[in-house]
Amino acid sequence: MIYLDNNGTTPVDPRVSLALRPFLEEHYGNPSTRSPLGVTARAGLDAARQQVAAFLGCSASEIVFTSGATESNNWVVQSLILGADRGQSVPHVVTSTVEHPSVGKALDAFEARGLVEVSRVGVDAYGLVDADEMLAAVRPHTVLVSLMHSNNEVGTLQPVEAVARGLDGKVPLHTDAAQSGGKVPLSVEGISFMSLAGHKLYAPKGIGALYIRGGALGPMLWGAGHEGGRRSGTENVPFAVGLGQACELVQPGDGAKLAALRDRLQSLLNDGLGSSISMNGHPRLRLPNTLSVNFHGATGAEVTGRCPELAASTGPACHDGQVRLSHVLAAMGVAPDIGKGAVRLTLGRFTSAAEVDAAAGMLVAAHRSLAVV
Repeated sequence: MIYLDNNGTTPVDPRVSLALRPFLEEHYGNPSTRSPLGVTARAGLDAARQQVAAFLGCSASEIVFTSGATESNNWVVQSLILGADRGQSVPHVVTSTVEHPSVGKALDAFEARGLVEVSRVGVDAYGLVDADEMLAAVRPHTVLVSLMHSNNEVGTLQPVEAVARGLDGKVPLHTDAAQSGGKVPLSVEGISFMSLAGHKLYAPKGIGALYIRGGALGPMLWGAGHEGGRRSGTENVPFAVGLGQACELVQPGDGAKLAALRDRLQSLLNDGLGSSISMNGHPRLRLPNTLSVNFHGATGAEVTGRCPELAASTGPACHDGQVRLSHVLAAMGVAPDIGKGAVRLTLGRFTSAAEVDAAAGMLVAAHRSLAVV
């Protein structure tokens, strides 16, 4: 199997498995107890928190371990809306039309209950938000601006830094950085909340982290006061150790290596299929590992269905025999007859040049076999 679905999930790095395994088998104590096993578990948890903090350039006290980015995103949205001083106005949130459902659907749910007003800023044909439009949407009663760091489908990098500068700390800014971690540099400067997902970073599924500027955010879970009283429940020490190790393994040159392989894949597809394909996402401002390709005259599922040895994701979904664009492609204005052929090809740390070449060959042959070239 050639695995080109790393934006869906990454394999666990063997070095991560090696680091977390002792905390499954030997150091299994409860980190809230004072037994020798508990003290060892607490030391592992503290070290992992330091590793994540060093990765983001913040204080360890500003890192809370969660189950993943979905929980982190929901926590921020819920806390800022429900904790708002309502006064004479319903709280207001600014976001984009291409956010992950863990932000978008959470806002939809609160909006449907009349608990929030939401301004959703559109994107251009590349899936890029205009920072000035985001800032112009802010109102006196805005309690949160939420803009993803990068788009999970097409890889477009959003102008989070520009929005942060424009807000200048006057309104809390949240960014979902689940797809960006380990691929492009991250900075929490000007950011109030940043979400990370372990399974996008070669750590296990079921672990994530939320950066909270100053460490202050209303509790997500109430109980015995774990995670500084912000998220009660006995911590998932082994997976937290794994996330910490995954953060430490990121190297400055990782992104450049991925970009070179991605560009190779794009060139091979262009050489083989020419005008029969088109690309989604920004040509420059995008994740170094992500390539979203429209295969004209076919559906993404038809193309990938003829590549049984290739793991990749398709952009559109099929319901009741109808192929429907994802909300991201629809927001970008991609024509349905073009976007129905979208396939997301996402490379990872363990992808080789030989695999890229083989995958390109499979996809070119699959498309040609559908008699659409």
